[in-house]
Amino acid sequence: MQKFIYNNWNMIMNANYNPLRNIQDISARHLVMQILAWMWCIVFSAYFSSMWIFGITTIAHVLIIAAIVLTVMTFERVRNNPHFYLHKGYHTASRARQIMYLSGNGKLEKIQLDPNDPGGEHE
Repeated sequence: MQKFIYNNWNMIMNANYNPLRNIQDISARHLVMQILAWMWCIVFSAYFSSMWIFGITTIAHVLIIAAIVLTVMTFERVRNNPHFYLHKGYHTASRARQIMYLSGNGKLEKIQLDPNDPGGEHE
């Protein structure tokens, strides 16, 4: 039963398995899948005669699609540039420019930090 559900899900929802796989351009394939998703939102809302349901399903689709897009963008960025999120050494906002500003007694004081000191509690 689980395999049956999995195969039927892929047959409809997975553009690599359904008939849309014949569209070579992945952007066009994605657009067609999105149009179908919006069509089903509208049909579902019309069936229940409620534009509230259309609004709710529209917002839900936008949020889900945005989350998927951000996830895919992150995965693609890391695949193309594995060191994108890695930085050499320990960096904090105060260590970014090796200068710290202290304000005491109404006076702003600029302090040059030691470039060999990694800073923070990681010593």
